[in-house]
Amino acid sequence: MNLQQLRYVHEVARQGLSISAAAEALFTSQPGVSKQIRQLEQELGIEIFRRQGKRLVAVTEPGRHVLAIAARLLGELDNLRQVGAEYSSESAGSLTIATTHTQARYVLPPVIHAFMARYPDVRLSLRQVSPTRGCELVVAGEADLVIATEAVAETPELVSLPCYEWNRCVIAPLGHPILDTSPLSLEAIARWPLVTYDSAFTGRGLINRAFRARALEPRIVLTALDADVIKTYVRTGLGIGLIARMAHDPETDQGLGVADASHLFDTSLTRIGLRHKAWLRGYVHAFIECFAPHLTRRVIERALSETGSTFSI
Repeated sequence: MNLQQLRYVHEVARQGLSISAAAEALFTSQPGVSKQIRQLEQELGIEIFRRQGKRLVAVTEPGRHVLAIAARLLGELDNLRQVGAEYSSESAGSLTIATTHTQARYVLPPVIHAFMARYPDVRLSLRQVSPTRGCELVVAGEADLVIATEAVAETPELVSLPCYEWNRCVIAPLGHPILDTSPLSLEAIARWPLVTYDSAFTGRGLINRAFRARALEPRIVLTALDADVIKTYVRTGLGIGLIARMAHDPETDQGLGVADASHLFDTSLTRIGLRHKAWLRGYVHAFIECFAPHLTRRVIERALSETGSTFSI
């Protein structure tokens, strides 16, 4: 048994049981992957994957246990590399952050600017993805952390750390009647065509629940993945917009008025997601604390040592 075999079975499972995709990801050949998996199965005396001909079609019950152990061992191997890198070069390395458009566009720029001024030798990569995809990247070891509102707390392989709370606002072209509605209500919003986020993003579930609780059916004419697209269509007169409050910028959103809607919806919580038992380099701790000052190194290390996936400050 060797680490290469564990990498192969782990990658095959991650690639949806596709040996060809796993071989491509690992820069090796399909026959080599198949051979190593067979050798591991023979040594363990079990089948890790169920087959139909030459195709892998399912993970067996013992195979699920093998894959879980392989993931833990490979994670610890990565931790060993991180320890070596930390003490051989404390201020150089790489940091990959998976996050959504709202965070990348409206929240992270000053944080990243301050971080890069402090750690100029760190190669920072920002991957703008859906919350679910961001969690998958961290679980797979392709990102160091995910910043999102959705999915993080529901991903059991991640430790979920609370960062900050936020709510929503309504935007409309200047002079639109909705901007003069006082007090602003869900009933008033529901009278107008509405442009808002796609169901996978930025607290859309809370929006839906608020309207359902009042037996209202908003006229959603367009959904988008980010606030900039929503603003574009609001400017054309397609409808009023409902966006995250931090996504409204008075300087750049000229021609658009804003009405606070925080009293109409439950507060959303943006979180950071980290792999369980991950060993983080010093500059990763520094980035997190710059983004959320209450998440000190001591707090994070304590959270990573806990068995639960959701951590409360």
